[in-house]
Amino acid sequence: MEQLTSAAGDLLRFDDCDFEGLDLSRLNLEAAYFHNCRLTDASLYAANLANTVWQRCRAGHADFESANLVDAKFTSCDLNNSKWRRAKLGSVHYQSCKLTGAIFEEVSHLGLSFEDCLLIGADLQKMSFRKAKLAGLDFSDADLSGSDFRDAIFEGGSLRDAVLVAARFEGADLREADISGLKLVNARLFKGATISHRQAAELIMELGINVG
Repeated sequence: MEQLTSAAGDLLRFDDCDFEGLDLSRLNLEAAYFHNCRLTDASLYAANLANTVWQRCRAGHADFESANLVDAKFTSCDLNNSKWRRAKLGSVHYQSCKLTGAIFEEVSHLGLSFEDCLLIGADLQKMSFRKAKLAGLDFSDADLSGSDFRDAIFEGGSLRDAVLVAARFEGADLREADISGLKLVNARLFKGATISHRQAAELIMELGINVG
């Protein structure tokens, strides 16, 4: 693989390749294009993946720990249970990706964005989504402890049963989000946020209050 990347120079392109379970740690794959590739259980530890493009790849349980992914783009990829610990995710964009159970621990994420993604049960602690437009993001059961959603706009999506300890929502627009399952202990976190009349009625019912 090292010989291949060296010989290819700036023209790295992988179509329908099977990297399942392979150790690709520390490789320089900058600006590579991956299409319909299989990377299930692959290790990309500390690899240089800056400016890479990923389309329709299957990388469940892949390990991207400490990798450089600045300006990378993922579209329609299966990244369930992938690990991104301490990865550089500046200006990375995920679109229509499955990230259920993904772990984003201690990542560098300035400019990171998600669109129409499943983030069910993902570990997104202390992430900043401040002033972001969050389109179609399913955060159900995700750990959002300490995350910053101030002034964010939710365009659909869900926060159902998410862990919201110390999360911030001041100025957030939650009118299009599913906030069902909200516990009384978490209600104060939404002080200063905007919700719809329907959501308010549902919230009151879930808190066990009867409306006459």
